[in-house]
Amino acid sequence: MNEIGEKMQKLRAKLLYHAKRYYVDDDPEISDYEYDMMYAELLKLEGEHPEFFDPASPTQRVGGKALDKFEKVTHTVQMNSLSDVFTFEELEDFLARVAETVEAPVYSVEPKIDGLSVSLRYENGVFVQGATRGDGFTGEDVTQNLRTVFSIPMQLTEPLTLTVRGEVYMPRRVFERLNRKREELGQALLANPRNAAAGSLRQLDPKIAAERSLDIFVFNFQEGSLYLDGHAPASHTETLDRLAALGFRVLENRVQVGSADEIIGHIQKLGEMRDNLAYDIDGVVVKIDDLSLRRRLGEGTNTPKWAVAYKFPPEQKQTKLEDVTVAVGRTGVLTPTAVLSPVRLAGTTVSRATLHNLEFIRERDIRIGDIVTVQKAGDIIPEVVRSHKELRGAHTREFHMPTNCPSCGEPVFYDADEGAATRCTNSRCPAQLSRGIEHFASKDAMNIDGLGPQIVEALLKNHLISDAADLYSLTADEIAGMERMGEKSAQNLIDAIERSKSAGLERLTYALGIRNVGEVAAAALAAHYGTLEALQQATVEELCTIQDFGQITAECVVNFFSHPQNIELCERLSAAGLVTVATAKPADDLFQGLTFVLTGTLPTMTRDEASEMIKAAGGKVSGSVSSKTSYVVAGEAAGSKLTKAQALGVKVIDEETLRKMIEEKRRE
Repeated sequence: MNEIGEKMQKLRAKLLYHAKRYYVDDDPEISDYEYDMMYAELLKLEGEHPEFFDPASPTQRVGGKALDKFEKVTHTVQMNSLSDVFTFEELEDFLARVAETVEAPVYSVEPKIDGLSVSLRYENGVFVQGATRGDGFTGEDVTQNLRTVFSIPMQLTEPLTLTVRGEVYMPRRVFERLNRKREELGQALLANPRNAAAGSLRQLDPKIAAERSLDIFVFNFQEGSLYLDGHAPASHTETLDRLAALGFRVLENRVQVGSADEIIGHIQKLGEMRDNLAYDIDGVVVKIDDLSLRRRLGEGTNTPKWAVAYKFPPEQKQTKLEDVTVAVGRTGVLTPTAVLSPVRLAGTTVSRATLHNLEFIRERDIRIGDIVTVQKAGDIIPEVVRSHKELRGAHTREFHMPTNCPSCGEPVFYDADEGAATRCTNSRCPAQLSRGIEHFASKDAMNIDGLGPQIVEALLKNHLISDAADLYSLTADEIAGMERMGEKSAQNLIDAIERSKSAGLERLTYALGIRNVGEVAAAALAAHYGTLEALQQATVEELCTIQDFGQITAECVVNFFSHPQNIELCERLSAAGLVTVATAKPADDLFQGLTFVLTGTLPTMTRDEASEMIKAAGGKVSGSVSSKTSYVVAGEAAGSKLTKAQALGVKVIDEETLRKMIEEKRRE
């Protein structure tokens, strides 16, 4: 190698060293400017001398081409999940079971990072492949996206061949920055950092993944050699210390303790630290530290017998209810929302929470000015749990629902038959119109990407649209003339609107926003009538013959198509070129009568794809778990739905089992 090649090697080594100091050790030695200058010099030399290309170069982190799909990866070591415990009593039961086999074990007690589990494979010290956990046996190859995670070393400090396991997560500051940007663009906000991390890692374009600034903690050594002399580590703690020396960012805030009191004490300490961490944790992992004792205890079918995960209960916080605002939904329902003093809760800062309806407020005697307890339902939707009357001051006041719609000023009425709802009587109410168009454009309806609430409001404000049909006569020039919209954004939106024309009758029926008609009912209507014209002529009697259609839903459908403005809307949509015939294939009856709930990230398909597969087999897909749920299909980073399924005794399966069920039923 000549002088240029040696210079490039030295630059790479320096950049790798300083990247570790910055991203792993959090202790930089040089300024960002100095690092950037070295990086630019290396990039220039690599462009001039491609003969010295090195796949482990820091310049190769970002720049891979977008993929068409993720390839499957079979894990050589099964990536098991852990058994969950939810109380200290359950934890003590686990410790007692271990004590029956192992005398005086030492445990490693570690924070459970709320992210997405991945494996990282190295050959001769060079990172060669990264994969998601998937179902534990098979995951997805996300190597290109993992290269964008700067705390993952591209080259180890020694030429070892090994595989490690880690948890990719989105730091809280990144999540909040991303949501601020999405809000400015009128896009739907991300629910929590865990979902954001999972979605980012599954981006087909690594440049998009790079923008998400993901991070990782490595928490397990899977297989291979940790030492060049073949030395085998004796404990989990030794493996993590060794991995840190090799350049990995390993779990923080872990301790080695022996007694139940010490374990519970550290769990409580980590619980108190949650708010001040730069990342989310959803529990604490308790695992035997001695590797020989782990082998002695062995593995269960899907979980090891030497470890459990203590899951924190839903996080609750007290804050002040400053005010109550009222929003008008697309069906005219007035929904009260609590305006709160901002409080950090389950990974995000919460300043608003649902109060459901007036009956909910009255039952719990919630007043403006009260100190209230809030939590996130399913770790996603903030809600007020209770008010604290013992802390109530003299200046609190009762909330009263307005007698006139806050959007259009028309009278409202109390609809006792519709879940204690207060409803606006004006079908042309601006708020209903706005929410209706948002629903029309939503992912599960016409799926018009980029048409979020702020864009809808701007289109209405600029008098460019007055209903959903007007979307199809918009031009790029009209959109580009609005504030914060450029030519490219405008054309992207026009393209998305054009693509939505082929969505089909199933999605169009749902998009129309007929009361009590969700996705499943809309698909049933499309399958039964075949065309929008035929559906418009439906009678209550006919509709009641469709499976699971009752009198109320049937009357809602007939009532919708009895209004001249709705008939005109359908005619204009048809004239604009929308497909108004059923496009879905007739469903099989393989899953007839079965209801599925999907949760987590599946290894080889999106949840939308899995939903379509279930529906095509005649099954139903629900968004919530109940005693009537037949199966929960769980993937990586499954959340509260999995927990509820386990509590109710609902059978939990993975993607592979779902596929096998369909194959077996088709063979019957």
